[in-house]
Amino acid sequence: MGTVRKRVLPSGLVTWRAAYTDGAGKRRTKQFARKSDGEAWLVEVQHDVARGIHTPASVSPTIKQGAALWIKRCNEKGLEPSTVKGYEEHVDLHIVPFIGAKKASEFNVPMADAFADQLRDAGRSAEMIKKIIGSLGSIFKDLRRRGLCSIAPTADVDLDLPERDDPRPVIPTKAELQSIIAGAAGRWRPVVLTAIFCGLRSSELRGLAWSNVDLESKQLSLTQRADASHRIGKLKSKKAYRLIPCPPIVVNALREWKLACPKGDLGLVFPNGVGKVESMSNMLDRGLHPILLAKEITEKVAVLDAAGKPVINNAGEPVMREIPKYGLHSLRHACASLWIESGYNPKQIQTLMGHSSIKVTFDVYGHLFPDANADQRAAEGVQARLLGG
Repeated sequence: MGTVRKRVLPSGLVTWRAAYTDGAGKRRTKQFARKSDGEAWLVEVQHDVARGIHTPASVSPTIKQGAALWIKRCNEKGLEPSTVKGYEEHVDLHIVPFIGAKKASEFNVPMADAFADQLRDAGRSAEMIKKIIGSLGSIFKDLRRRGLCSIAPTADVDLDLPERDDPRPVIPTKAELQSIIAGAAGRWRPVVLTAIFCGLRSSELRGLAWSNVDLESKQLSLTQRADASHRIGKLKSKKAYRLIPCPPIVVNALREWKLACPKGDLGLVFPNGVGKVESMSNMLDRGLHPILLAKEITEKVAVLDAAGKPVINNAGEPVMREIPKYGLHSLRHACASLWIESGYNPKQIQTLMGHSSIKVTFDVYGHLFPDANADQRAAEGVQARLLGG
């Protein structure tokens, strides 16, 4: 049974002590400045005790301690170093500085909402806030698995944050793609053609092996990828294991390249000069970007100083420079757009792109599946309901 009783401290200060018995039969207490606060807290605690999900604050870790346990778990599960590094940045740069000292068992949905507001006020982007809250949710999930917490405070957080940037992916035009293909030569031509016509991720390009290439049946079988540390490993998800058809231009380019491809123990299709895993920077700096610069497929950006601020010229205007307009992932987007234009339905696109769910496909490419007839019928229906006829 729980009670809330008045206490007068030696200093003369009046407090209210809420007391209850936890699931293990141990008597626990907590002090409040107001009786109503103690009573409200006690009702919630007793409800959790009755359901068997209560964790006393005295044995609950702080969010900082819970984050350390989660990161340890991520390493034990063998996640990619780059993935764990990203989680560590979420913890060290965003979570611990704001809420690291708070007890996990006392953290609730309003606190999580307030944390999201803090992040926004501190200048974090809407996309970054979503990632940080996602990591915080994973921390609490791990604590629940360990029996150190019973709540999921991020489950109902409102993350409908304003974001004015266009969410649609940047996709090269057909004219730009034709120019890129025309400018691709030597060892980089098969890389560019495979990216444009087969839609592989950069990690999949770097990890593609000749054993995954069937030139007779004209298809690629994706079974592995190369991570940021140049290690060959599993694909991003179960859906990423897939077969991709190759058009003749890709088959012919791969057939020619196979004769000149550097040999190595890994049997890679696009290795570096000694047959090892090629770096992402080389694929860009020596491969795609020189093609884009030569074909003048560029965009202007401001030159920044050491402090990250735009350099201003004598006329008071920012100094601009030309940079390549696209990365390898833009070629993957281009492939998806070409497939959609050719009549592939969303489920086919999900399969070919290796998306983990159809939601991902619609989130990225939903705007490319227009139904002009349906839109026109809807517009005519609005008119008919308003004006008749």
